[in-house]
Amino acid sequence: MASGKLWTQSDRFGNDIYLTEERWRHISDPDNHPEVGPHFDLIRDTIRKGRRRQDPLDPQGWQYYHPFDDLPDDNSHVVVCVRLKMVDDDEGGAHEERFVITAYFQLF
Repeated sequence: MASGKLWTQSDRFGNDIYLTEERWRHISDPDNHPEVGPHFDLIRDTIRKGRRRQDPLDPQGWQYYHPFDDLPDDNSHVVVCVRLKMVDDDEGGAHEERFVITAYFQLF
């Protein structure tokens, strides 16, 4: 696994999605979504088991969501926002990469 990646998880469709240290710091920062910090593993579970919907304003963006019991503040779901980007490879081609940009709790 490349440096900076905390984990890579396949979704229900076989897409590999990764979380970087930088994005985890953003998510758990006190000014962003610190309530998610103690629930690190739920982000990965949401990617693995959750439903997804495409962002209506960004064709490269997806939201994964999954219900969990006992989330704080009467929230019912974890929402994980994922972005798709094209990356040049060593052979002169390009491939898709999917990575977590943020995660938060929400009441559905």
